Amino acid sequence: MPGDPLAYLAGELDALRRQGLYRRTRVLEGEQKAKATFDGRQVVNLSSNNYLGLTTHPNVRARAIDATRRFGVGAGSVRAIAGTMALHTELEARLAAFKETEAAVVFQSGFAANAGTVAAILTRDDVVVSDELNHASIIDGCRLSRAAIKVYRHRDVADARRALAALPAGRRALLITDGVFSMDGDLGPLPALCALAEEYGCIMMVDDAHASGVFGRNGRGTIDHFGVHGRVHVQVGTLSKAVGALGGYVAGSRTLVDFLQQRARPFLFSTSHPPGVAAACLAALDVLVEEPELIERLWSNTRFFQAGLAAAGFDTGASESPITPIIVGDASLAMRLSDRLFDLGVFAQGIGFPTVPQGRARIRAIVTATHTHDELQFALDAFTRAGRDVGLLPAERG
Repeated sequence: MPGDPLAYLAGELDALRRQGLYRRTRVLEGEQKAKATFDGRQVVNLSSNNYLGLTTHPNVRARAIDATRRFGVGAGSVRAIAGTMALHTELEARLAAFKETEAAVVFQSGFAANAGTVAAILTRDDVVVSDELNHASIIDGCRLSRAAIKVYRHRDVADARRALAALPAGRRALLITDGVFSMDGDLGPLPALCALAEEYGCIMMVDDAHASGVFGRNGRGTIDHFGVHGRVHVQVGTLSKAVGALGGYVAGSRTLVDFLQQRARPFLFSTSHPPGVAAACLAALDVLVEEPELIERLWSNTRFFQAGLAAAGFDTGASESPITPIIVGDASLAMRLSDRLFDLGVFAQGIGFPTVPQGRARIRAIVTATHTHDELQFALDAFTRAGRDVGLLPAERG
């Protein structure tokens, strides 16, 4: 009999193990909370995108349960055939009002929203000018579109200008950036990029996945934070981070949304949100408007935690958000630090290549509104001890 044609994958896995990049998936047992049980151990959870704790908010949970009882567990079809429910259109109208755009369309994930949109609105004759640290879903959308891809240095508006200036006159271009960069926690320079897009007649697109529910009035995102409403043609957000449920969305003009409903492949070929999910997202939008103190608490916790890490001597990069990178450099050292933290009762995942560049491995910690100061202080103490144990910080003087 012929050998296993996938046998080479074992060698690839062995290489990951030798490099210290192989990670075993930890299993959550129970609710996604600030203190949660993973692999049978209760730990302070610093690896969740659940920024505001809405995955377990009583109103969000109740609305999801009620919708499931009334409408069932699934939509039963793609949106373009029989899977568009009244809950979906209500959610899209609410999102458009929240983001202050003409319209919005919901996708099954933030990844699908980014990749599906870029691939739909561009052709092989077009050009994408993209920040080098943009999310993988943007990169994949660019590749699927078959447009030419010009990458500019991270947050370097002058470099983006050079890329645009080199294009032939009249060639359609998309200028795209993350609002909040998911691995570094810094912000895209939106006002300057919007001005650049206007100067060159570009489509301006912002992926606001990690800004929705975190920045701007009641969590309206970086477009609101920077006051550039009306200057960003394509706004992408998620419903699976601060909103606490599942999915992504695109907000913009009615023409954009109508086109995506006709041509975006995730909309056309993937089953729509279960009714319980759509109802949970609607309830979460109510919470963002009615309980702004959650966002205030998120930022208070962020300042406390980041100040503690800096005082301990950790390099937290240029973060401007609740995403806090603890830069280690060497991938195997980052993974050892993560494992030691878990032993000490803190879950903070190690991140290495290809998620981040070679030599820039790190722990990515995310603070939420539901962490208590005692939990965050416990985590800070664990970071200090673990940092000394693996040799990242100097040993304590005796």
